[in-house]
Amino acid sequence: MRFLLRPGWLAFIAVVIGFAAACYTLLAPWQFGREAQRDAEQQAIDASYHTPPVPLAELTSAGTGVTSALEWRQATVSGTYVSDAEALVRLRVVDGKPAFEVLTPFRTDDGRLITVDRGYVSTPSGSQVPGFAAAPPGPVTLTGRLRVNETDPQNRPVSVLDGHRQLYAADSRALAAATNLDLEPGYLQLSADQPGVLGPLPVTVSASGAPFTNFSYALQWLTFGAIAIFALAYFVRLELLQRRGKDRRAERTALRQALAGDDDAPEPREGPAQQDETPLADRSGRQ
Repeated sequence: MRFLLRPGWLAFIAVVIGFAAACYTLLAPWQFGREAQRDAEQQAIDASYHTPPVPLAELTSAGTGVTSALEWRQATVSGTYVSDAEALVRLRVVDGKPAFEVLTPFRTDDGRLITVDRGYVSTPSGSQVPGFAAAPPGPVTLTGRLRVNETDPQNRPVSVLDGHRQLYAADSRALAAATNLDLEPGYLQLSADQPGVLGPLPVTVSASGAPFTNFSYALQWLTFGAIAIFALAYFVRLELLQRRGKDRRAERTALRQALAGDDDAPEPREGPAQQDETPLADRSGRQ
């Protein structure tokens, strides 16, 4: 087994063990967590259909914003749109087509500033902003679902293109920084037939893929980790068998050469005691 201490074998063993450890401690748990997140979101969405909307003030106090425990709850607010602080969320896809989401700040009757996602507008390309209806002026009452902020993984700055502020995530924090408004965390996703709504966004879980997809991915990572360990054991056993076969062939060769009287034949490394190599003539003379 000393061959396992060679650099090539040590590197191979380290890679296999590292990959298996990642499968069992990182990759599979991550996919299990994604599946659990999907299930929790779907349960919250299902519950929201059976829970009537309530005023926002009954769900969260001023300045608190939307927490994950409140996501997808239906809430109502009354107040006026702050249309001059509107922004678009670019690079969205709705029903397989490029689109923009429209975020408009909203000042409630009790003085709170929240972000309202008025829905989406389709566009022929991801960079061309289409025309869309402005938010209605004056007091309105809105009903929608509470959502937590998204986060842009690349943390890209807000830009102004075609006369519109453009974000890369539905994030009230980014909109607040761009407009200097004290917007509360999270936003209200408008339901259909509400004042100012554009294309209503579908009410679906944020995790991508079909149900149980992440669960199957987790099982695949567990299987890959087991295969890696099995492959390591298989290659070690194969190396042992090859080395033993070479040793046995060498012993048989040495023994055949010794029996044939080859003086230059190497002695077998293992086996019965060496035979008496005294020539037959000498032995017969001593008789």
